[in-house]
Amino acid sequence: MLREATKKIRIGNVEIGGGSPVAIQSMTNTKTEDVDATAAQILELEKAGCEIIRCAVPTMEAAEALAKIKEKIHIPLVADIHFDYRLAIAAIEHGADKIRINPGNIGTSDRVQAVVNKAKEYKIPIRIGVNSGSLEKPLVARYGGVTAEGLVKSAMDKVHMIEEMGYDNLVVSIKSSDVMMCVRAHELIARECIYPLHVGITEAGTLLAGNIKSSIGLGLILNQGIGDTIRVSLTGDPAEEIRSARLILKTLGLKKGGIEVVSCPTCGRTKIDLIGLANQVEKMVEDIPLDIKVAVMGCVVNGPGEAKEADIGIAGGIGEGLLIKKGEVVRKVREDQLLETLRQELLHWDE
Repeated sequence: MLREATKKIRIGNVEIGGGSPVAIQSMTNTKTEDVDATAAQILELEKAGCEIIRCAVPTMEAAEALAKIKEKIHIPLVADIHFDYRLAIAAIEHGADKIRINPGNIGTSDRVQAVVNKAKEYKIPIRIGVNSGSLEKPLVARYGGVTAEGLVKSAMDKVHMIEEMGYDNLVVSIKSSDVMMCVRAHELIARECIYPLHVGITEAGTLLAGNIKSSIGLGLILNQGIGDTIRVSLTGDPAEEIRSARLILKTLGLKKGGIEVVSCPTCGRTKIDLIGLANQVEKMVEDIPLDIKVAVMGCVVNGPGEAKEADIGIAGGIGEGLLIKKGEVVRKVREDQLLETLRQELLHWDE
């Protein structure tokens, strides 16, 4: 099933599935027990564009902290649970808008049923998460290793288990650090799963490697109409995950809003500090709420022409640059005034 046909699920004040916009998710890396630090990080992620946030709940203290964290934030809060079903129950009772479990590591069926009953009582969704790193040994043996088919079988077995327990308020995720295995698994599960899919390349890596792997994997999956929420998993500041996710969705035409900055790669013709200028522009526009394209070009050969394809742009010369707006050269500006000139144009864009 493609995202237009998946079941619509509500997570707090956010709807996913059923053709809803693809939602951006991240996960805190603070100690959840530290309410102030966790809430502060979530508020920063909200500003960056995060729409759903997940927190690890490894202790009862962390589960109880969710109630206080929720008082300080504005986006849905998901509790990430492993091994101890009692933590899932406590997280629900303390306000989690969704819980993430792997039924395979929660324990016996009666423990899973207790979690399902509590989720049903509070009317919150359960995200069934399956990871290639923890695929069950019988499935590894059956499929001759960790495979896309094995991941899908594991996930659908757990879906059917929860359905048989009388609950269908579900979200499903199947993740792998193997990009092409992850893509194949999503192509397979989209044919048989009616529930919204949370998509990500798990353990993708550091900022460079993680972004490349996530962009390729998520791009291939999302462009087929598969996926209702995404996370770009990076080893580092979670805010970078949000920036990357927004850019992936915007590049695929799945999200509008926010300024897109394009810039040339520089060459021997460049006579200004284009690299520094482009980075400054990208940082400057983060908080400007316009849905336009800004070009930062390095020379007068291709610069003016390329900048004309953007809504506004600057093209460098020798110690100066051209300001180009809506396809027309507006004026020449000294190099040291280019950034401020561009900023003022953006701040007064609609005037």
